[in-house]
Amino acid sequence: MRTLFLPLLIALIVATASLTLGAQSSTNTAAQQVTFTKDVAPILQNKCQVCHRPGTFAPMSLLTYEEARPWAKAMKEKVLAREMPPWHIDKNVGVRHFKNDRSLSDSEIATIVKWVDAGAQKGNPADMPPPRQFEDQDKWHLTPDLIVGMPKDIVVPVKAPDRWVDVVVDPGLTEDRYIQAIETKPTKGFKVVHHVVTSMKHDDDPPPDNRVTAQGTFLNEYALGKNADVFPEGAGRLMKAGTKINFNLHLHAIGQETAANVALALKFYPKGFVPKYVEITEHAGDAPDLDIPPNTNDVRSEGYTTLTKPARILSFQPHMHNRGKAQCMEAIYPGGRKVETLSCVSSYQFAWHLVYLYAEDEQPLLPAGTLLHVVSWHNNSANNKFNPDPDNLVTFGQRTIDDMAFAWVSYYYLSDEEYKQQLEERKAKQQQLAGTN
Repeated sequence: MRTLFLPLLIALIVATASLTLGAQSSTNTAAQQVTFTKDVAPILQNKCQVCHRPGTFAPMSLLTYEEARPWAKAMKEKVLAREMPPWHIDKNVGVRHFKNDRSLSDSEIATIVKWVDAGAQKGNPADMPPPRQFEDQDKWHLTPDLIVGMPKDIVVPVKAPDRWVDVVVDPGLTEDRYIQAIETKPTKGFKVVHHVVTSMKHDDDPPPDNRVTAQGTFLNEYALGKNADVFPEGAGRLMKAGTKINFNLHLHAIGQETAANVALALKFYPKGFVPKYVEITEHAGDAPDLDIPPNTNDVRSEGYTTLTKPARILSFQPHMHNRGKAQCMEAIYPGGRKVETLSCVSSYQFAWHLVYLYAEDEQPLLPAGTLLHVVSWHNNSANNKFNPDPDNLVTFGQRTIDDMAFAWVSYYYLSDEEYKQQLEERKAKQQQLAGTN
C-alpha cells in the first residue's frame, strides 16, 4: 500500500507545482504585455494629443484606441525615425536638456514599438487614464497690457497649398517699454493656423543689405501647446516707441473655407522700469553669400557672430527654407583656445519653426569675444521631398523658393563680475551633482 501511495503523492505534488507555475507565468505575461490603455495612452496624452485631436490641422485624432489603432504601424515608423513628435535637435551633442522638450524618451519609443509589434492590443478598459482636458483656446496665459490683432481676417480656401503670409500692424506704442511676458495665438480659424512667428520692425532697423529679414527682429512664436513666454524676474525685452509688429503665418487648408486671425498679447514692466538683464534676439551666423547649385546635396555654408561682452545664451532656433537640411551652432572661445558645440539640428524641417529653450542649468555661459559659429547644410536634390525645383540655382531671398541660413539666438549680456559669479555657481552645482552620483 505504501509502495502505491508514494508515487501517487509525488505525481500530485508535481501536478500542483506545474499548475502554480503555469498560473504565475500567465500572470507575469499579462503584467508584461504592453497595451494601449495601460501603456500607450498616457504617452499620447502627454506628448501627442495637443495636436492630434479633433479640430486641429493634424491628419488624425489619437484620443481613443479606436482612433489610434488604424495608425499603429505609421506611429511606429514615425517615432522610430524621430519625426514625431516634431523635435529635431540632436541629443547626442551639445546641450541636452530643454525647457520645452516635446520629444519622446527612448523608453517611450520602445513602449510604442513593443505595443505595435505585439499586435497593438487595447488592454483592460479600466486601465485607461481619464481623458486629457484641453484649455479654452480663447484663454490668455498672462494679463495683457496691450493686445495687437490683425486688422482683417485671412480666408483659407477649401483646397489650397500651404501658405506663408506676412501682415504688419502698428500697435501705436508712443514710448519705450520693456516686455515682461508675451503670447501669440489664433483668435479665429484655430484649425488652419499651423504656426505663427511674430517679430518687431522699427525704422531704426539696419538696412536690408546687412541681411535683416523683412520680418524684423524675432519676438515670439505660436504652435499648438505653446503658452506665454514669461521672462525671469529682472529680465525683459525692449520694445521701442513706434515699433510695428510683423505676423508671419503658416496656413494649412482643411477642406472647408475658414477665416483666420491671430493676436499678440503683451505684458509690460511698469513705466520707467529698466530690467537688470535686457534679452536680445538676433541673427547669428548669417551665411554672407548663400549659393546652392542645382541638383546638389549637403551644400555647406557658414557665418559668425561676435559676443562683445560675457553672455548667457537662452535659446537656439535654426532658420532655413525648404532646402534646409541641418544646422549646428558652436562657440569658438577667444583666441581659439576652445571650440564647444552648443546645438545641432540634424533633420531640419521648414514646416516646423521650433525654438529650443535651454534648461536653466545648461544655458551656455560664454566669455566676451566668443564667436558663435553657425554651419548650415542644404539639400537641393530630387531626394528632398520638400524641394520645389531641384534644377534651380538657389540664393538668399525672402520667398520660400529662395533660401536662408542663420539661427535666431536669444541671450543677454552680463558684467564681468556676473559672468564669473554665474560660472562659479554652475561649476559648484555640477561638482555637487557629481558627488551625489
